[in-house]
Amino acid sequence: MTDQMPGDLNELVNQIIDFSISQATLFGAKQESQEKRDYVFRRNTSKEALEEDGAAYFGFISPEEESSGPYHDLSLVIFPGTKYGDPWLVALGIGTLGYKNDYELAIIPGLRRSFSKIINPQNGFLKTSFLDIESKLPKEFTQKIPGIPKTLSTYGKLLPACEIIDPTKDEGKEKIRAFIAVYSNMRQWATNNNHRDNIQRAINKCTKSQIVDDEGVVLALIKQRKFVVLQGAPGTGKTRLAQIIADRLNSKTFFTQFHAETSYSDFIFGIKPDVDKDNLQYTYKKGIFYQALEYSQAHPESNTVLIVDEINRANLANILGPIFYLFEYDSDRHDVPVLIGGELSIQKIPENFYLIATMNTADRSLAMVDFALRRRFAWYTLYPHIISDGLKEGRNFFSEDFQSMDRIFQWYAKTEELVFQPGQSYFIAQGDDEMRNRIRYELYPLITEYLSEGILINAKEDLIHYFRERLGGEIAP
Repeated sequence: MTDQMPGDLNELVNQIIDFSISQATLFGAKQESQEKRDYVFRRNTSKEALEEDGAAYFGFISPEEESSGPYHDLSLVIFPGTKYGDPWLVALGIGTLGYKNDYELAIIPGLRRSFSKIINPQNGFLKTSFLDIESKLPKEFTQKIPGIPKTLSTYGKLLPACEIIDPTKDEGKEKIRAFIAVYSNMRQWATNNNHRDNIQRAINKCTKSQIVDDEGVVLALIKQRKFVVLQGAPGTGKTRLAQIIADRLNSKTFFTQFHAETSYSDFIFGIKPDVDKDNLQYTYKKGIFYQALEYSQAHPESNTVLIVDEINRANLANILGPIFYLFEYDSDRHDVPVLIGGELSIQKIPENFYLIATMNTADRSLAMVDFALRRRFAWYTLYPHIISDGLKEGRNFFSEDFQSMDRIFQWYAKTEELVFQPGQSYFIAQGDDEMRNRIRYELYPLITEYLSEGILINAKEDLIHYFRERLGGEIAP
C-alpha cells in the first residue's frame, strides 16, 4: 500500500474499509443474503465521529446481530484516529451486551494463542483472559493512541486483543489482514483450500519467526553450563539430541537410563556380593557416574559426556546423595572434598566432564524434581516441530498428520496440556501403511489414555474425528 497524502482521512478510511471487506471475501466470507451471510458489517465513520469525538469504528460482527445498536459476542473492529497521521487500533472486540453465543469460544486457549502469534508486543496488547470485561487497557498502552479518546472510554475494557497500526504503511495493512484472517478462522469462513491458503499466508506474514536451532542453542548452553536437562513431550527427540551434542563435543559418551529402582550404588558406587566364591565376599561396584568421572580424570585432553535418560523416573535425592554439592554452577568454592566411593574423592567435577539428562514432561507419574537440582542444571525445552530434512533414506515425515494433531493441540490445549502433544518422531514412517499403523497402534492409544485422564477433554470430538477420517471408519470412543 502506498503512502497517502496528508489530509485524506475520509479517503483513507474508505480504502481500508474496501480492503477489509475484500480480504474477508478472499478468506471465504459470504454476503449473499440476510439468510446466507457470515457477518454483519458495521461502520460509524461520519465526519463527526472521525474528527470530533474520536468514536469512529468499522468492522465485522456476528451475522445473528442487528445492523445497528448494541450487540453481543466477539467482533473484529478497526478504530481510526481523529486526524490523518494519527495511529489506528485494530482489535478483537466484545460487544457491549457481553457474551451470548461466544462464551465457550472465548475460553478456548487457542483463540488467545492465535492472536498472540500475530501481535507485536511492542505495539500490541493481549488480556490474560478473553472473558475479562472489567480490566482497562494499560495506561502505558493507551498513551500511544491519544487520537481515539471516546473509543477508549467506551470500549477500553472490551478489547482483549489489539494492536496499534499505521494504516498508511504496508505493515499496517498486513496487520489488518492478519487480524481478519485469525477472525475468519475463528468464524470458520473458509469453505475450500484456496480460502484456507489465503488465511494461512496472511497469518504467516505477521507471525513471529519460531524457527529455533535446538542443536546450536543446546551446544552453546552445555559449553557454558556443563549440566543440562532436555525436557519435552514424548517423541520430541530429547535422547537423540543428547547423543548429537555428545558427538559434537567429540566426547567419550557414557549412557544410562533411570527407573524407579535405580539406586546410589547403581549410579555412583556400591558393593555387590561375589556369588562365585565359596565364602560370601563383597566387591566394589563402580556406577556409571564413577566410571565417567574416572575416565574424564584419566583423559583430561578429551571431553566426557554422561547421558542420563529419564532423569526424573527415580528418587534423585537418594541417587545423588553427597555428589549433589558438586553440581553447583559457577561456584569459586571447591574446598570441600566429596567421597565418590572407594579411594576416589574430588572437590570439583573436571572441566572436561559434561552431563546431559532428559526428562519426559508428559509422564505425570514421575517424581517431582527438587528445586535445588533445578538451580544447579540448565533446563531446555524441546517442542514438536516439522521435520524438513535429515531423515534416513526411505523414511518420510507425514506433515499433514503432524499438522492435524498440532492444530488440535494449539487450539484446545491449556498451557499445562501442551506438554502432552506427541512429538515429531511419531509421524515418521516408510510409507502410508506404516504411518496408519503408527496412528492406530501408537497415537490412538496414547490420545485415548489422555482423554481417560481428563487431558484435552474439550478436544475429544476433534480428535475422534481425525482418527475416524484417517483410519477410514469407526473407532472405539
